[in-house]
Amino acid sequence: MLSREDFLMIRQLHQRGAHLVDIAHQIGCSERTVRRHLRREEAPTGRPARPRGSKLDPYKPIIDQLLADNVWNAEVIFQLIREQGYSGGVTIVRMYIQPKRALRPSKQTVRFETQPGFQLQHDWGEIETVIAGQRCKTNFAVNTLGYSRRFHAWAAPSQDAEHTYEALVQAFRHFGGVPRTVLVDNQKAAVLKHDRDRRVIFNAGFLQLANHYGFAPKACRPQRPRTKGKTERMVGYVKQHFFQRYRQFESYAHLNQLLQLWLERVADQRPLRQFRQTPAERFTTEVEALQVLPATDFDTRYHDLRQVGWDGYIEVRGNRYSVPESYCGQAVVIRLSLDDELTVYSPAGDAIAQHRLQAPQAGWRTVPEHHAALWQQTLSVQQRDLRVYEEVL
Repeated sequence: MLSREDFLMIRQLHQRGAHLVDIAHQIGCSERTVRRHLRREEAPTGRPARPRGSKLDPYKPIIDQLLADNVWNAEVIFQLIREQGYSGGVTIVRMYIQPKRALRPSKQTVRFETQPGFQLQHDWGEIETVIAGQRCKTNFAVNTLGYSRRFHAWAAPSQDAEHTYEALVQAFRHFGGVPRTVLVDNQKAAVLKHDRDRRVIFNAGFLQLANHYGFAPKACRPQRPRTKGKTERMVGYVKQHFFQRYRQFESYAHLNQLLQLWLERVADQRPLRQFRQTPAERFTTEVEALQVLPATDFDTRYHDLRQVGWDGYIEVRGNRYSVPESYCGQAVVIRLSLDDELTVYSPAGDAIAQHRLQAPQAGWRTVPEHHAALWQQTLSVQQRDLRVYEEVL
């Protein structure tokens, strides 16, 4: 016969959702006894039966301490107590831990819902796929509107600053407007650091992007990626749906073309069970709250300074490219687009040369008109007969 304390323990474990077999093992009785006591309305008053001992009993305080320290992996706990002399099996350890899992701190969080047009969440994902016949790691940016859950995805060979900014430019163009805030993770393309006062120091380029489009930049707190859980979930959605349907691509342009079609035909039409609407339907409300796009897109091209050599060339990524001879010895500005288009600007801001980037093995890239004046100077040099030098010898 079980004690009053056992009766109350059975009731408590059952209310927490523990299985009858686990309750029976915890109390030291049969499942039939557990069922009988659950049918009772009052606790028994007779003499309690002495529970049977177990090999685990001396180690239960150790297990309880590990659980209090948030160690819930039964295999890890089993290995730790075995090192201290436990000779039983892992099954009894699991059965002891199982009823206590109801006490484990929950990781669930309340999802923060935003007003239409208020927030966009940005994140990167990566996956292995085949492009142009070669298996490679493919990066893709996902930008999700907080209210409608409509998102834009764009694939790129890198997650650097230029591709991050271009992904946002593409998303704003896709949505036809700009949200009031953009929430990013702590990638260096957007966030340099968090100071001691928890203030965010943003990348200068990201601030220029924010100023161009008129949105307020926001960053997740360190070690708390769940802040942007809506777009992280969409990263998984793209992996599990788009990249399961399409596995090979001719190029990044081909990949992004298929992504665009898939967004319109599949992702925008997926049912949102909590709202009983699709993202496309909810977007009809959100689009009206978005800010108007600026007249021009933000220039996402990489830019840097170069010194023009006295031979009329500049060095870019291991190769040399010609510029007009009048700029020899001067500093010029270069801009590199994401599709490897090189544009050279004078100190005054005028475009003076344009080239397609080439590998160093392809040789120097020269536009004949750039050095025409130099060749004229070379042709005007006085020509001497070699016999003059022979006479000197």
